[in-house]
Amino acid sequence: MIVKEVKNVPMSKNPHNVDSRILYSTDNAMIVHLDLKPGESLRRHITPVDVAFYVLEGKGVVEVGDERREVSANALIESPAKVPHRWLNESGGVLRVLVIKVPRPTENTIVL
Repeated sequence: MIVKEVKNVPMSKNPHNVDSRILYSTDNAMIVHLDLKPGESLRRHITPVDVAFYVLEGKGVVEVGDERREVSANALIESPAKVPHRWLNESGGVLRVLVIKVPRPTENTIVL
């Protein structure tokens, strides 16, 4: 059994300059933990695989395609492959999101 604590996983360099940590990565899937401080956001981007987002804590705004919605803890958001998306933390608190990519991408994400 492998057990990982987010605080012990090193931050991953990313084009969004936010706290991003890869918790799990195999050929079949990838799981990333995002920690967005108030005012932080991801740049609009396209992921080459399907993505599911699970909000662990806080409140934020998610954009998928032309849709924009405020969501909070315990929400699951689906984002199909090759559809532009991004996260924004417009709240006064932290926003923590699990990002599940299936399968693990073999192509780069395209930042718009």
